[in-house]
Amino acid sequence: MPKETVLARAKLNLTLDVLGKRPDGYHDLKMVMQSVALADTLTVETGTGEGLEVRTDLSFLPNNEKNLAAAAALAFQTVTGRDLGGVAIAIEKRIPVCAGMGGGSSDAAAVLRSLERMLGTGQDLAALAGIGERVGSDVPYCVLGGTALAEGRGEVLTPLSALPHCHVVICKPAFSISTPELFRAVDGVRLRCRPDTDGVLAALEAGDLGGVARRMYNVFEDVLPSRQRTEVAAIRSALVQHGALGANMSGTGPTVFGLFDDADRARSAWEELRQTYRDVFLTETVEQ
Repeated sequence: MPKETVLARAKLNLTLDVLGKRPDGYHDLKMVMQSVALADTLTVETGTGEGLEVRTDLSFLPNNEKNLAAAAALAFQTVTGRDLGGVAIAIEKRIPVCAGMGGGSSDAAAVLRSLERMLGTGQDLAALAGIGERVGSDVPYCVLGGTALAEGRGEVLTPLSALPHCHVVICKPAFSISTPELFRAVDGVRLRCRPDTDGVLAALEAGDLGGVARRMYNVFEDVLPSRQRTEVAAIRSALVQHGALGANMSGTGPTVFGLFDDADRARSAWEELRQTYRDVFLTETVEQ
């Protein structure tokens, strides 16, 4: 029975812009995405003879096809025509849930890559990303990883020059945010500011970490409810005061992160935020 243990890396949005609502009900997005070392750990086993089994260390997560990791295994089987003979997926969660860091999508992508490595069905990364699109809009990016421009619903990907290596402090406040409500809010307002995506792309091409960090922006922060917007802004301010080159909210939030070129300053920010928040992580960028 083939078996493999793999990492599912978290993603961050260096930029996030909503271009408009489409006739199909989805929104056209334009985002610069980045992988970080923070990761869930998955053990994937095929040929178990037991159908589909998913186990996680968080009791409130689904253990059926509503879990994106399980949905990915089923999609892989459907597209490739390969009978998995029963599959077991064990997930150790470290990426916070509902945090704007693509935890479920990263798990799904890790399952797709793992199944292809173990079974060798001839699917390259582009094909795996196509399978991932059936599962969720962020899954194709999570298959690719690294630094990339994501457009469309998030499935149209362009690899970019790698973000220069840096330290990252991630802080997830305790409140939750409804993604559908934020999209409705974006539809109903004139956004006061948009990301300088072209400037970020130019800074990446030049290897200018500071230029990227200064231009990070997420339009969803503008439409947060007042209390949550104030808390997100306070975390951003704390990160910058401790030496972050820039800070931003990831996805539809509520997670806020800062990019640091100095390890000691990053650790200082991490230690400070840990006094107030439970979910605070000190990590680094990776090229996947």
